[in-house]
Amino acid sequence: MARIVGGIGSSHAPSMGRAWDGGLQKDPQWAPVFDGYVPAQRWLDAQRPDLLVIFYNDHMNRFFFDAFPTFALGAGDLHPQADEGWGKRDLPDLRGHPEFAWHLARSLMADEFDPTICQEMALDHGIFSVLPVLGATAMATPVVPIAVNVIQHPLPTARRLYRLGAAVRRAVESFPPDLRVIVLGTGGLSHQLHGERFGFVNESWDNEFMDLLETQPETLTALGHQDWMLRGGTEGVEMIIWLAMRSALGKKVRRVHRNYATPTRTGYGLLALAPA
Repeated sequence: MARIVGGIGSSHAPSMGRAWDGGLQKDPQWAPVFDGYVPAQRWLDAQRPDLLVIFYNDHMNRFFFDAFPTFALGAGDLHPQADEGWGKRDLPDLRGHPEFAWHLARSLMADEFDPTICQEMALDHGIFSVLPVLGATAMATPVVPIAVNVIQHPLPTARRLYRLGAAVRRAVESFPPDLRVIVLGTGGLSHQLHGERFGFVNESWDNEFMDLLETQPETLTALGHQDWMLRGGTEGVEMIIWLAMRSALGKKVRRVHRNYATPTRTGYGLLALAPA
């Protein structure tokens, strides 16, 4: 039987990918971010995952305002890297896992979730900013992506994301092959990219969020979209995606690693957890 052996929450700002590609791992501005991923990379390697299930949000590179699904599930054999306007990065496309993806689709439908099923799904920095920093294991492991709409209102609630994570856990545990699964949630942390609060970062909220996510995640499900945006900036609403990852791990977890830094106009967070 498949089982979830860990979860990772991570910010996914595109500047992170550009700094990585530019060889800025030891730059004084970026070292606090990238050094923080080294323990998580080593832990991920040790888990020997067979599959990564990744909750993330697309940034209008696969979907657009004319048709933006609330949840979309990638079921293809291969997930190519999207060209976000400045050419593709020098990274390989990611392998999919159609057998599990279709099992997950049927299981979610039975659990009264209705994801859009995509047999072709290009992935943007919502995933490609994170996996290279997590190392060769992350890049080589098959992925099943689940895109969450945090762009075009109306948005799913934090509680809905929490319930989605639990539904994914049930799907994993009902999949007969013996797979070791790592669940990721990417997005945020606090940031705002326009308006009077452009550049807004709330370090205290980012750290409170990671505290609560680890120990009292259900308290976060009571927050409405306005609460998330006031505390973490307009784009900080992406933080609700981490709730799906956390719920997929079950009630109790133990912290493996945590890191936080603010090299630019975004709070960069990383949290690795294992089921207790």
